[in-house]
Amino acid sequence: MNKDIDNKAGNAGLEQECEGQNMQDSAKEECAETSSETSEKECAKEPKDALEEANAKIEELKDKYLRKVAEFDNYVKRTRKEKDELIFNGGEKTIDAVLPIIDDMERAIANAGKTDDAKAIEEGWELIFKKFIKVLEGLGVKQIDTKDQDFNVDYHEAIAMVPGDDEHKGKVIDCVQTGYTLNDKVIRHAKVAVGQ
Repeated sequence: MNKDIDNKAGNAGLEQECEGQNMQDSAKEECAETSSETSEKECAKEPKDALEEANAKIEELKDKYLRKVAEFDNYVKRTRKEKDELIFNGGEKTIDAVLPIIDDMERAIANAGKTDDAKAIEEGWELIFKKFIKVLEGLGVKQIDTKDQDFNVDYHEAIAMVPGDDEHKGKVIDCVQTGYTLNDKVIRHAKVAVGQ
């Protein structure tokens, strides 16, 4: 009887062991199935995540691009407007500097008929002329010096050749029309007679 009990107990233990083994096997299978499903889901998720990241990056770059294009467009419009204003109002400084001279000329003309002293009128006009030259120099305009200068095509325009001795050959003999520079750029060449 003891043997029977031991056999029964042994069989029961064996059955439990088998059941335990079967449970472990089925758990492993379930785990394998679950892990394969999980890895498939993860694998399926990974491309979706990569695609979502790529789409997000594309949207970010697109947004940056659109902002840069808009910013550049605004820059172009702003500089064009500033340039137009500069061209339109560019002479304002010059006109503002010349207006007092015009006022002086108007006063000189109004008072010219009131006096018989030609010397006083001449002195008045000379003062106005000197003031005008000073204003032009303040704006960067300067007369081209021609007195006793060698002929220079960068500053002079020869309108006549005057025969003379070797001392005056290639030199400016006479200035017919004064030339001017604006900030060292020639705006009008001096018209001169040159010694031959």
